Amino acid sequence: MAKTAAKAAAKTAGKPSPAKRGGKAGEAGAVLGQDQLVAAYRDMLLIRRFEEKAGQLYGMGLIGGFCHLYIGQEAVVVGIQSQLKSGDQVITSYRDHGHMLATGMEARGVMAELTGREGGYSRGKGGSMHMFSAEKAFFGGHGIVGAQVSLGAGLAFANWYRADGKIAAAYFGEGAANQGQVYESLNLAALFKLPCIFVIENNKYSMGTSQERASAARDFSQNGAAWGIPGEQVDGMDVRSVAAAAARAAAHCRAGLGPYLLEMQTYRYRGHSMSDPAKYRTREEVQKMREQRDCIDTLRKILLDGGVGEAALKAIDDDVKAIVQDSADFAQSSPEPDPAELWTDVLLEGAK
Repeated sequence: MAKTAAKAAAKTAGKPSPAKRGGKAGEAGAVLGQDQLVAAYRDMLLIRRFEEKAGQLYGMGLIGGFCHLYIGQEAVVVGIQSQLKSGDQVITSYRDHGHMLATGMEARGVMAELTGREGGYSRGKGGSMHMFSAEKAFFGGHGIVGAQVSLGAGLAFANWYRADGKIAAAYFGEGAANQGQVYESLNLAALFKLPCIFVIENNKYSMGTSQERASAARDFSQNGAAWGIPGEQVDGMDVRSVAAAAARAAAHCRAGLGPYLLEMQTYRYRGHSMSDPAKYRTREEVQKMREQRDCIDTLRKILLDGGVGEAALKAIDDDVKAIVQDSADFAQSSPEPDPAELWTDVLLEGAK
């Protein structure tokens, strides 16, 4: 998944451009050609349909615990992922299903994990918030707000120490952006010039509190300014703008210039989690975003205007629906973990 876009993005390496404010769609055309845009459309649609199905299964009682859907934010992770190379690491928060799929993890394994089945990526023991894939360099899924940021800096530190040319992308929300551990991570990353892209997914509501009520900051992209970390505010509802900004950030990191911070201005359509009725905002606000700023609808129109036929897009939709339904069928038919799994993947102090 997104391999075509990733290969194309590898050609963007070179001297980094100065930090710019608000990635412009026009700039992004040079980053993603039509084939890459089609691939991005498919990837975003897969995330959207997968999350919709996950919401259905949760309502049926087949998914337990917390479940945070990514619906509305698909352009962010797909645009970022299009500029990462094989081996680059990704780490994120509990709103993680979209990131898993964007890194190439199979829908079957993700859905099976959501339902707590043996065929899941963590063999049914991690659930929605704690999935990992060493093969895809995906390091979670973390339930503690902001905890993944310092771990992301640690991944980048390992890359710097090994001089292996890899970079790490650490995602977190605007609700975590003012945490002390986040600033400590920014300081360390700047001090050692770590190859880390810090991605703030600003979906306007940290849990149930609007950004205006929760933070005095209005421009999170400048949170690293004290340490000289360049930052950009980016239209996170336009995958082209995201990809263009990600290309600049990746080139900066690969050139050994240190970390880069991207504030993705995006929006989630559902509540914070499946248990959140989202009464802190109006239905009209959500509907306006869906009608005027939806990332998938926007890209679909761009593709149609660019000569991609309705039939081709319909074929993508049909393929995606089949993949998602197959993942749901696989999850429900996969057995629950053997009780003996309680004793695997556990570090026992003093065990021989």
